[in-house]
Amino acid sequence: MTTMSETAPPKSEGWFNKTEAWLDERGKGAWLALMFLGFVFFWPVGLALLVYMIWSKRMFSKSCKSGSQSWKHGRHEHMARRHGFRPTGNSAFDSYKAETLQRLMDEQEQFEAFLERLRQAKDKSEFDDFMNERAEAARTPAVDDGSDEDGDAVVAREPK
Repeated sequence: MTTMSETAPPKSEGWFNKTEAWLDERGKGAWLALMFLGFVFFWPVGLALLVYMIWSKRMFSKSCKSGSQSWKHGRHEHMARRHGFRPTGNSAFDSYKAETLQRLMDEQEQFEAFLERLRQAKDKSEFDDFMNERAEAARTPAVDDGSDEDGDAVVAREPK
């Protein structure tokens, strides 16, 4: 005896399912771009795409990709694979690479600490200069140099 699923012809995908799968392969950015273009050219299309994205939970999910391609391994492991930090199978090379990466991370931390100390020293120097100028201005009395408030020279005239 055969079941219905065995005798039924294979389900053909329509244009909508093909488009949806194509957009899902490219991620959330493709959906957002299509929605934006829909709003630009004919606003009801953009609105319909927005409603569909919210209804199908594509708008707020981490990824539009299928379960096998989703973020199974966590963000760091995914980034490591994407940037070539996956194990090569050669234990000597992998340990060398791990030691080199650790050394580079340590050097980066030391350099960032150095930059922070440099910024603090510069800020302290600028603050000390400001305080010295302020103290110097307070020590020197105001001298009448023969000019008015605008800095223009005042010429005294003798009465005739």
